[in-house]
Amino acid sequence: MELIPFVLLLALMWLLLIRPQQARLRKQRELVASIAAGDEVVTAGGIVGTVRVVTDDELRLEVSPGVEIRLLRMAVSRRLDPEPAAGSPDQEG
Repeated sequence: MELIPFVLLLALMWLLLIRPQQARLRKQRELVASIAAGDEVVTAGGIVGTVRVVTDDELRLEVSPGVEIRLLRMAVSRRLDPEPAAGSPDQEG
C-alpha cells in the first residue's frame, strides 16, 4: 500500500519528463539524418546558411556568397522552409 504513491509518482515523472525528451531527441536525430545539400538551416548558435557539402559527421554551410564554414551535423537546430512565392494566397496584402 505504501508503494502505490511512489509508483504513481514515477509513472507521472515518466509521462511528463522522460517521454517528451525522448520524442525531441528522436526528432532531432531524424532532422540531422535528413540534411542534404541545398537545405537552408539554422545552427544551434543562430547562424543561418545553405548546406553545400554533407559528409558523415560534418557539413559545409555557406553563410555568405563565397564564405563557407565547417560544422558538425549535430549543430543544426532546424531546417528553414522555403519562403512562399510572391503573390501566393498565404501572404496578406
